[in-house]
Amino acid sequence: MDLLIAGGGPIGLATAIEAATEGMTVRVLEPREAPIDKACGEGLMPSARVALARLGVHPSGREFVGIRYLDADARRSAEARFPEGPGLGVRRTDLSAELTDRALEVGVDLVREAAEVPRSGSDSVTVGAHRARWFVAADGLRSPTREALGLNGFPGPVGSRRFGLRRHYHVSAWTDLVEVYWSRHAEAYVTPVGEDLVGVALLCAPGRRFGDWLADFAGLQTRLDGARPANAVRGAGPLRQSVTRRVSGRTLLVGDAAGYVDALTGEGISVGLRCAHELVRCLLADRPQDYEVAWRRATRSYRVLTGGLLAVTSRPLVRRALVPAAARWPALFSAAVGRLG
Repeated sequence: MDLLIAGGGPIGLATAIEAATEGMTVRVLEPREAPIDKACGEGLMPSARVALARLGVHPSGREFVGIRYLDADARRSAEARFPEGPGLGVRRTDLSAELTDRALEVGVDLVREAAEVPRSGSDSVTVGAHRARWFVAADGLRSPTREALGLNGFPGPVGSRRFGLRRHYHVSAWTDLVEVYWSRHAEAYVTPVGEDLVGVALLCAPGRRFGDWLADFAGLQTRLDGARPANAVRGAGPLRQSVTRRVSGRTLLVGDAAGYVDALTGEGISVGLRCAHELVRCLLADRPQDYEVAWRRATRSYRVLTGGLLAVTSRPLVRRALVPAAARWPALFSAAVGRLG
């Protein structure tokens, strides 16, 4: 076998599909039954849609044409549209199902099993009863493989930890934009994901319940007044994950397992798909050592923009001024949204 992958999330499956369509034999180890859900904003940026289409994956959902920033009371706002076409709000379970079907179609072997710690040899890697030329860990934010190999970096101050919480509501979308509401200490992302269904994702510190955080967004609560929740609250985090390196022997890290800054800019899937492409390219060239540089290049703009935005919005004065500034300088805001798309 050429490639063994731990993790059947979107980036693990995308890596498998990419490798299989290039002629590699691929097996994915995933203990959870598909389709797999996760707390996330569920918005695919235009670039992510293009990358998925290149892999033969065309999920259905609700298109959105740009992003709108609002303050917590929705009294002030700024919006901008993507110059290269719409994004897509899609339930994570629907995306998981589409990727799973495509992986099976191109010959990926899906095994319902948790991956054990990899043991690298001179020309192969052994993971439990499985053996392959290469092993890829795409096993999430809190990657067991990354921890077992001692690749975790400095976690950062406790006060800087952020988590994601998500819930869906039965309500008709009131806009064709993704809305981002800014309160003093958190952000709320509203993404239309289907007919009469919107997702609300909160990025926040630990210690409070979803409803308590939601109460900080009066403007959003007005929109959701009377709407029936479609499911229970799901959470993920801590979001920030520092990694010392992404290549260890014949094991490579991709997706959230390879390091993560924050979900603030909504680029997770887009960046992960770019890195999956770079990883497979390095393996096809038999140059896994090139992946570290390729990963840094593919994630540079995401890391700079997201890290910078986190830094400045941690200051209360800047945070309060963000939405008014975006409204005052629409060209600058439009340029930023265009880069995200």
